[in-house]
Amino acid sequence: MEEKLSMSSRQIFMQIIGYVSFSFIGYLLIGLPLAILPIFITKTLGFTELVAGIVISLQYVTTFILRGYAGKIVDTKGPKPAVLLSMSLFILAGVLLYFCYFTRNNHFLSLAILVLARLVTGAAEGMVGGSPINWAILKIGQQHTAKAISYNGVASYGALAIGAPLGVILNQYFGLGFIGLFSIVCAIIGYFLARNKENILTAVSKVPQPFISVLKTVAPFGICLALAGLGFGGISNFITLYYDFYSWSNAALCLSVFSLLFIAGRLFFNSSINTLGGLKVGIICMIVETIGLLILFSAPNSFIALIGAGITGIGFSLVFPAMGVEAVALVSDNSKGAALAAYGLFIDISLGITGPLIGGVISLFGMSNLFGFCSLFVFIGLLYSYYLQTKKNRSEFNNSER
Repeated sequence: MEEKLSMSSRQIFMQIIGYVSFSFIGYLLIGLPLAILPIFITKTLGFTELVAGIVISLQYVTTFILRGYAGKIVDTKGPKPAVLLSMSLFILAGVLLYFCYFTRNNHFLSLAILVLARLVTGAAEGMVGGSPINWAILKIGQQHTAKAISYNGVASYGALAIGAPLGVILNQYFGLGFIGLFSIVCAIIGYFLARNKENILTAVSKVPQPFISVLKTVAPFGICLALAGLGFGGISNFITLYYDFYSWSNAALCLSVFSLLFIAGRLFFNSSINTLGGLKVGIICMIVETIGLLILFSAPNSFIALIGAGITGIGFSLVFPAMGVEAVALVSDNSKGAALAAYGLFIDISLGITGPLIGGVISLFGMSNLFGFCSLFVFIGLLYSYYLQTKKNRSEFNNSER
């Protein structure tokens, strides 16, 4: 404990980076094939866009299933086994991706191997999603939870932002098979880096809470996160179609502006969570995100749309760590891993349903209403967050009166 308290800011930063680097590796490998697979499935294998969408979304199924198991491993055996297992699964996913490309002339066999690759990738994501954060928190102390979650988000979303264009370049020059081989090499590096780190166990001997109990505890904050995540999902999944609908150019620039300001928000404002409290920061963030989405909804040109995307990125940047700090604080120390895993389920659910949900809205009400719909759901999340803050204030007031 004394070692944790005596760490300088630089030491804390370096310790966090040492652990969230595993999130960076994991999400880089997740991002590499994302922009390639729809084209590979439809153009090379000759299947429909619907099949492509289903195959790509399969990843979320195993991610959802494995989140809880990963949390149990972290709480009972430490984060290291979960990270090692995730890197092993990423190696297997890379092997499957290579053989998917190798068998591309046999369309159904190639698709079947790709389905397995997506399921294995989802399992790997489920194992790596919260484990590095827990590893960092166990090393530097609970008082730095917000900082650890914030930097982990920078690593994860930064890796996705790098992975997609890098995958396009690698595919253009070397093909999908090379992406599989590249993934294997990166995952092997991650495996040996993790193996050389010390495993850390929680110092509490009590039996961890059942996962369902933890899930119920963190659910209110997870619901807020899921509602806010619809804005992020709307931009990441549909901004190219939105720009095409209005005959605007540079949709990729819009995504870049969103990502850059998201990362900037995480880097420059993460200390506000400890200063103001998670719920207050979450409320402020959802106000900003709602404004950004309304600007996108009403934008008369691509320049105004860029401004809206940037404001949305800043707004969404701290929702995950802000609500996460509140959620984790409600469970015992020996269930923190399960809490982060359960909390992470809600962003998985949010991003998993964004495609069909918003796609249905576009079909019924038109593309022009896309971001109006997103802003409505973020606003509902804002109202629910305000309700939780009011409830918390009332509880604290009643306790002080006793």
